Amino acid sequence: MIIIPAVDIKDGKCVRLLQGRMEDETVFSQDPAAMARRWAEAGAELIHVIDLDGAFAKHPQNISAIRKILKHVDVPVQLGGGIRNRDTVQMFLDMGIKRVIIGTEAIQNPRLLKEACAEFPNQIVLGIDARNGYVAIDGWTRTTRVQAIDLAKQFENCKLAAINFTDIYRDGMQTGPNLIEIQRLAESVAIPIVASGGVSTIKDIRNLLALRSVGVVGVIVGKALYTGSLNLKEAIDVIKT
Repeated sequence: MIIIPAVDIKDGKCVRLLQGRMEDETVFSQDPAAMARRWAEAGAELIHVIDLDGAFAKHPQNISAIRKILKHVDVPVQLGGGIRNRDTVQMFLDMGIKRVIIGTEAIQNPRLLKEACAEFPNQIVLGIDARNGYVAIDGWTRTTRVQAIDLAKQFENCKLAAINFTDIYRDGMQTGPNLIEIQRLAESVAIPIVASGGVSTIKDIRNLLALRSVGVVGVIVGKALYTGSLNLKEAIDVIKT
C-alpha cells in the first residue's frame, strides 16, 4: 500500500474543499508545484492532482499549473478533472502524466474508458465518487442511480491501473474512511482499489492496512496532511513496517 498526497487546484491555487463543494474551499498554498514538491521530498511515491475547475468546466483549466508540477517533481503524477475525450488523455500522457483519471465519462461514455484502457493499458484510473453508494458525476454536482460496485464491475476486464474510490460525504471532513464500502468494493472486483475520503490520523492508515489482503493498494490523503493531523513520513513508515 502507498500513501498518495492530494494536490487539488482551483484558480491556480492549492485548495481543499469540504465534500466537493466549490464554495467551501480553504487555500493552503498559492503554489501547487511547491506543495507537490514538499510531498515528494517527504517520500511520496505518487502525487494525486485534481483540476477542480476542469471538473466543473468539463475540460482542463489549470494546464500551466499542471506543467509546473511535472517540472518540479520527480515522482509519478496521476491527474483527474475535466478529462472527457481521447485527445485530452493523449495530451496529458504526452505531457508526462503517469496515470489519467476518468470519472464522469465512465457513466456517460463508457466506450471512451474501455478504448482508453486498450490504447493506454495500465495508465488509466477509473474514478468512482459516491454518495451513499451511488456514483456522482460532473464535479460531484449530480448523483446518478448507478451503484459504485455495479460501475466497477463493468470494467473488470479492462486494463485499468486502479480504481480511485471516494466517499464524498467524508471527503475533507476527517471523519475516518468508509471502511465498509471500501471493503465491499475491493471484494467485488479484481481491480486494485485506492481509497479516498475521511482519512485523518495514523489510526485510519492502520485500519486501511487491514484491507490490503482484499486489494486495497493505496490511500489518497488531502486535508489531514495540510492541517497536520497526519504526518506523511510517519504514515509511510507505518505502511512499510
